Amino acid sequence: MAVEQTRWGILYCPKKGIRADRKRWEKVQRALDLRKVQYDFVQSESSDSVERLMRMLINNGYKTIIVVGGDSALNDAVNCLMEVSREEREQIALGVIPNGVLNDFARYWEFKESEIQQTVDWLVKHRIRKVDLGSIQYKAEGKEMKRYFLNCVNIGLIADVMNQRRQARSLLGSRTLAFFASIVMMAFHRLDYKMHLKINSDVINRQVMTVCVGSGPGYGQTPNAVPYNGLVDVSVVYQPQKVVQLFAGLWLLVTGRFLNHRSVHPYRSREVRVVDTSKARVGIDGRLLGKLDGPYRITVEQEVVNFLIPA
Repeated sequence: MAVEQTRWGILYCPKKGIRADRKRWEKVQRALDLRKVQYDFVQSESSDSVERLMRMLINNGYKTIIVVGGDSALNDAVNCLMEVSREEREQIALGVIPNGVLNDFARYWEFKESEIQQTVDWLVKHRIRKVDLGSIQYKAEGKEMKRYFLNCVNIGLIADVMNQRRQARSLLGSRTLAFFASIVMMAFHRLDYKMHLKINSDVINRQVMTVCVGSGPGYGQTPNAVPYNGLVDVSVVYQPQKVVQLFAGLWLLVTGRFLNHRSVHPYRSREVRVVDTSKARVGIDGRLLGKLDGPYRITVEQEVVNFLIPA
């Protein structure tokens, strides 16, 4: 049975390993009740259940769907939205209350995890911005696959580091501790891959440490990317000659000056063609996609999702 047009569907995604989740949800409830929001909510048990619950909210006719979660949960949500017709998708607005290990896309719009009431106040005003989605098209087990992303695709070392940092923060509960734990684990990882890439008219065929293709800020690696210009920013990072330069690059990443490092080569394009990456790991919006040998293609679809932004 169809729900009221003004009733929100809320998909709550608890953080793994964080005991304060119940208190977190109670704060969200208080903020919603204060603004007299009518809503129904469902809670995910695991990352696998997010897409199932998102489909359920869409199929039940909710026109405003709020994800209380991080980048990975948002990624699942937009991939479900892209499964429905454009006409149906145009009637749905997607919003976020940040509650993830990584909240990079939410932070881009200045939604802060610590300011739940402010976030709800903005969402209630229902200001919509159509945003772009990047997409990666690849083959898995002989089948053509396509996965959308709001933030970025990482190929190589950073895909490993981001996954380690995500897991470490789930255990440690601290972004800073997780970052330093990831640095320590880097010592046990391969630092470069033979990659063959085509970006605009440039062909890159050499050893590369990591590549970030961002429709959004890319966890600091594509800081100038915006999710509404029909383009992706690309940062290709060659392995520094000295170890100290590697740690200098990490410091610039943390402080928002990543593009200043001499080993970083930035591009802006409508498409990135990956011919081969020596089966480097690929991460998408903070979650590992796996090892892809290539060829595969990364593009952008312009203004395809209605996203609620601050008013």
